[in-house]
Amino acid sequence: MEQREVGTRRKRRGWIAVAVASVLLWRAAVAQIRYSISEEVEEGTVVGNIAKDLGLDKNTLKERGYRIVAGSTEPPFQVNQHDGILYVNRQIDREEVCDRSSTCLINLKTVLENPLEIHYVAVEILDVNDHSPSFPEKEKRLEISESALPGARFQLQAARDPDGGQFAIKEYKLSRNEHFRIEVKDRGEDRKVPFLVLQKQLDREAIGKHRLLLTAVDGGKPAKSGTIEILIDVLDVNDNSPVFTTELYSTTLKENVPAGTIVIQVNATDLDQGANGEIIYSFGNEVDRKLMDLFSVNPNTGEIQVTGLIDFEESKSYEIDIQASDKGPVPLTADKSVMITVVDVNDNAPEIEVTSFSSSIPEDSRIGTTVALISVNDLDSGVNGKVICTIKQDVPFTLSPSLQDNMYAVVTKSQLDREQHVKYDVTILAKDTGEPCLSSEKTISVVVSDVNDNSPEFSLNPYTFYVIENNNPAASVFSVSASDRDENENALISYHILRDGREDNKLASFLNINTQNGDMLALKSFDFETLKTFQFQVVATDSGSPSLSSNVTVNVFILDQNDNAPVILYPVSSNGSAEGVEEIPRNVNAGHLVTKVRAYDADIGYNGWLLFSLLEVTDHSLFGLDRYTGQIRTLRSFTETDEAEHKLLILVKDNGNVSLSATATVVVKAVEPKEAFAASDVKSAAKDDEENNVTFYLMITLGSVSALFLISIIVLIVMQCSKPTDYSSKYLQDPNYDGTLCHSIQYRSGDRRYMLVGPRMSIGSTIVPGSNGNTLVHDRKRASVEYV
Repeated sequence: MEQREVGTRRKRRGWIAVAVASVLLWRAAVAQIRYSISEEVEEGTVVGNIAKDLGLDKNTLKERGYRIVAGSTEPPFQVNQHDGILYVNRQIDREEVCDRSSTCLINLKTVLENPLEIHYVAVEILDVNDHSPSFPEKEKRLEISESALPGARFQLQAARDPDGGQFAIKEYKLSRNEHFRIEVKDRGEDRKVPFLVLQKQLDREAIGKHRLLLTAVDGGKPAKSGTIEILIDVLDVNDNSPVFTTELYSTTLKENVPAGTIVIQVNATDLDQGANGEIIYSFGNEVDRKLMDLFSVNPNTGEIQVTGLIDFEESKSYEIDIQASDKGPVPLTADKSVMITVVDVNDNAPEIEVTSFSSSIPEDSRIGTTVALISVNDLDSGVNGKVICTIKQDVPFTLSPSLQDNMYAVVTKSQLDREQHVKYDVTILAKDTGEPCLSSEKTISVVVSDVNDNSPEFSLNPYTFYVIENNNPAASVFSVSASDRDENENALISYHILRDGREDNKLASFLNINTQNGDMLALKSFDFETLKTFQFQVVATDSGSPSLSSNVTVNVFILDQNDNAPVILYPVSSNGSAEGVEEIPRNVNAGHLVTKVRAYDADIGYNGWLLFSLLEVTDHSLFGLDRYTGQIRTLRSFTETDEAEHKLLILVKDNGNVSLSATATVVVKAVEPKEAFAASDVKSAAKDDEENNVTFYLMITLGSVSALFLISIIVLIVMQCSKPTDYSSKYLQDPNYDGTLCHSIQYRSGDRRYMLVGPRMSIGSTIVPGSNGNTLVHDRKRASVEYV
């Protein structure tokens, strides 16, 4: 055992001897020195003279390549190869290099070559108070319940100071207040932890927030400090009930406001905070269900809104209990009544009721006759319920107020006339005096019943009709019509012809009238040549009781038809045939008048306008016929080759639509002049007698026609005496009349004119008095009857 210990000791001693020898050899090649320098010194500051301190020849430093051996980062120091001085190469921050170490060393390794030498240099960086204490946050927020007891501790975050040693944080200071103080607990290594201690119980309702300033101070001279603001929110405890801000809530509300209208807003406050101070509004426990249908309460805002129909006529005021409660674990409540007064709005139009009504009233009713009784009602009150009634239209009715309020009678105010108005729609307008004004209307229809107070009225007075001659007997020729403004039986009209035996009405016996429709029937056929006009009266009688009647004058004019063929007046033989012989000398010249064919037509106008033409002639080059006068003249002189006897067949026709005609034969004999003279003496005597007879007949015919025409004119004048019209006529005879009726009379019914149409005149041409024609001017309201 002892031997083992002796051996062990020997081994240890050998190792020690080896170590000592190694150190001695290393120290021969390696040397180490130590310098100190403050942080943050400027660049170029001398740290120490390494060559001098190590005993190196400064003249060989450059040759031997004296330098600092650096790693991957550039060292903060540099050595001068000329003099061996170590200087600061860049600014050094001790806290950056060594953080919070108590001793901060920077070890440098310097090298010399030829021979190799390594020297270690240690530079201690000395701390300076270049940092102020700082907190991790600029402010710290704490929540402390107002129910916390004094002595409660709340740890705060410690401040940090990069400096160490004597420059580390020495103390904490708290701003002055009555509720808190600061305590510091030292945890070593320059760590001092502050604690906030409650000295006095908090009251959130008094002070809800506390703002404190905590200051950390280091040990430097002068000392540096850092601050943090501590915000303390006092947490609430539900220890206060809601309180309404107004002692009495009352408001007014117009009826019929739309749903959603805010009536009033109640407001309650709670000194508590959070859920303890949040207020919910609701109806009180005793609120009627009907009120809940009309109103609602916003649980968050306290607004009372309209949800139903507010009607003043149903209720004039409402009282609502409102409850305010907080949201605490055990809610606290408060109650308040709200008075709502409803204001009447003019929302009801007047109502009109017809209590009695006569739908029909005779047109001869006296003024003031009652037609209807009406009553008016308005559910509103005050001025909104006051009603004014009027009749809207301009009608012969008015409203007469009765002794009872809002009762009226509709009475006539003027005479009625059914013929002007058969029915009246009477609109009764009822307006209240509210704002805005409301109104309603009620229309009643009043029918005016008929009284027989109107006589029948003919559509024309007098009537003028034109009937073409040769009409069919028993056929309707014209019609009269009358109307009666009355109705029913009072307007039922019957017709009859007035037959009083007077001379003017005798011709009415040729007519018959349909008593129901006024159609006139001719009992005979009229002949223009014997009757041109006549007049009679028709009476129209209604069926009223008593009946009323009126009469009208009817003027009838017969219109001519082409029903008469021309009559040859010359030549006429002894046996009555239209044949004659004329002898003329052979030595007559061209244009010699051989003879003249004379004819007559009993018709007038175009129907009596005669034209002459040659149907047959022996020699067309020898004789010519004037188509208007009927004169036969030679066209040339006779020659030796001309025959002695020539036969001329003359056609005489009128100008009717269907023309009628007659023929005459004239035999012309060419004789020697002596024979002609002898024959002419004999013939002249016979011809004079014949011409005298023809003239006599023509005078009788013209006299008859003129008499009939004058009678027609006189009848027309008598018929128009009842009107302020002037009739004038003038008849001028043609001085050149030679016995042949070459002028005919035509009546134009459209223009109401008589026209004499003659030869060499165009149809419709007019000749004024003094010309070569006959003109009769008939002026009736600017209408004329002309004969041309």
